[in-house]
Amino acid sequence: MSAHAPSFTAADLAAQLGATLEGDSSVVLTAVADLETSVPGDVAVAGSEHYLKLVPKCRASALIVPEGVPVPEPHGTLLRVADVQKAFLAVCALYAPPPPELADGISPLASVSPDAVIGEGVSIGPFAVVEAGAVLGPGTRLYPQTYVGHYARLGADCLVYPFAAVRERCILGDRVILHCGAVVGADGFGYTVDAAGVRTKIPQTGIVELGDDVEIGANTTIDRARFGVTRVGKGSKIDNLVQIAHNCVLGEHVVLCAQSGMAGTTNVGSHVICAGQAGLAGHLKIGDWAIVGAQAGVTKDLPGAAAYFGSPAVPRLEFGKSLAHTASIPKLKAQLKSLSDRLAALEAQQK
Repeated sequence: MSAHAPSFTAADLAAQLGATLEGDSSVVLTAVADLETSVPGDVAVAGSEHYLKLVPKCRASALIVPEGVPVPEPHGTLLRVADVQKAFLAVCALYAPPPPELADGISPLASVSPDAVIGEGVSIGPFAVVEAGAVLGPGTRLYPQTYVGHYARLGADCLVYPFAAVRERCILGDRVILHCGAVVGADGFGYTVDAAGVRTKIPQTGIVELGDDVEIGANTTIDRARFGVTRVGKGSKIDNLVQIAHNCVLGEHVVLCAQSGMAGTTNVGSHVICAGQAGLAGHLKIGDWAIVGAQAGVTKDLPGAAAYFGSPAVPRLEFGKSLAHTASIPKLKAQLKSLSDRLAALEAQQK
């Protein structure tokens, strides 16, 4: 544990979380951990029956548990809360290590165009590049070796980690986070092909626009529109290694998990979740609050407020029936063989 890591007594933590304390209020808690790998000094969370079963083998000094739920012995100090998930998020934030420090102001090793507009309180690290006409809102931080292209605009309090790039003319709202290697505004994948099969690049003249509080994971790519805008709505959270193609439009508070991807001009409603490796074909519409399961392949429009699985993706109940039918094939095969053998025996008797 780093010397700079925070620590709290159980009493301090209970006060922070609004929890009811049972047990030793003076025990010092230096980290949050899961039940199975925790050690003395940790605080862990047991929010459901499944996790409560792991409590007797847990070595954490304190547990966050639901109000009014029996907890197996031994369990150490308990912090009882009304909403375990909310408390878990809060305690993770309390113990989150501080981001690496970035010196205030502009590093002499950065390359910042005199024609760029730099807001108050902006920090720009060594070897970062800010091109002419770019605008950085107040409080925005560019870590070393980041790139902001010509006439790109970043809002207030954005955070751009090393090797992330915001290409020319793209727009970021306030409090946008780009993790290492994220690329906003690369060219869309568009070519014409002639009779000989030779491809010629189609100019990609549009931009990417990210709303407020969007977070983009490491090595995720969001392509600029062929014309117009590729848009990600406010509050959306995009995991690592995700591909969003040109002219896609995502609503607000969308979640895309790792290795999911969508082809061009797909329209995703608000509050949609795409699990890992989900793939969406182009020119589709996904309704609000839809859930697309892991490795699902979406080939047609999907209404909202429903869950879809499989490839091609179908509603959850239909997918479940299909799985059940598939699982019954060996039994059906055995029955068919039995019937075939009986039929062969009857035919032999008639000869």
